[in-house]
Parts: sequence; structure tokens; C-alpha cells
Amino acid sequence: MKITRAIFLFLLINFGGLAIGSWLMDGGPTSLWYTTLNQAPWTPPGIVFGIAWTTIMLLFSIYLGILYQSENTQRNRIFYGLQVFLNVSWNFIFFNQHLVFLALINILLLTAIVFYFFFKGSEKKTTIKYLLLPYMIWLCIATSLNLYILIHN
Repeated sequence: MKITRAIFLFLLINFGGLAIGSWLMDGGPTSLWYTTLNQAPWTPPGIVFGIAWTTIMLLFSIYLGILYQSENTQRNRIFYGLQVFLNVSWNFIFFNQHLVFLALINILLLTAIVFYFFFKGSEKKTTIKYLLLPYMIWLCIATSLNLYILIHN
């Protein structure tokens, strides 16, 4: 039952972070600023973002719930806190403040943290790390979209 409670807690935190990030976007992908940018040809349609983030946060919450039952280290807690902060703040930095370069640095740091969780965060429970693959893939795509906008605008 402990894992179920831990997963539920991480679901609340992760989806709460997504809600706060959405609130900080100032119109986000529908804003005039974003829609007039020269965007990458591989930019997915808007609906893909919601599906992707829902899937990612479900799997990430399960990963964290299992991880924290066996490897509840201070390092993992610090990296998780940084992950939440960077994930939420990217929306504000990119969509609200239009600081594309700073957003790129932010998303690179976020990507590094998720890769940390994949390679070092779950050393005792190696099979759960594969729950992070959608997050890792999505961050690589999102980073490339951010970089494209930086270079071409």
C-alpha cells in the first residue's frame, strides 16, 4: 500500500506542476507571440502536447513511487525538486517572458536531470528506469524545438 500512496502523491505533485506551468504560460502555444514564430517543421500539432505530458507524468509518477520505496536518497529528492522547478519554470521563461535562450538552458538542465534519473537514480531497481523513456524522448524533441526557435527567430 505504501507504493500506491507514493504514486498518488507524485501524481498530485507532477500534475499540479503541469497545472501551474500552464497557468504561467500567458496563452502558451495559442499566443500571438508563439504562433508568429518561425517554428520547426517537426513541431507536432497542439493536441500531441497534452497527450504526451499526460503519459509522461503518469509514467514518471509510477517510476518515482517505486523508486522512493527503495532509494529515497537526499540526492534523488534534490534532483526531483529541481526537476519540478525546471519543468514549471520553463513555461514561464519561454511563453510568458519570451526568453528563448534562457529557456533552452532551462530545458537542457531538465533533460540532464531526467537522464540522471535514468542512469543513476534507480541503480537498485533497473527495470523501472524504462518508464522514463517517453520523458527522455519528449525532452529531446522539445529541446530541438526550443533550439530551432532560438536560431530561426
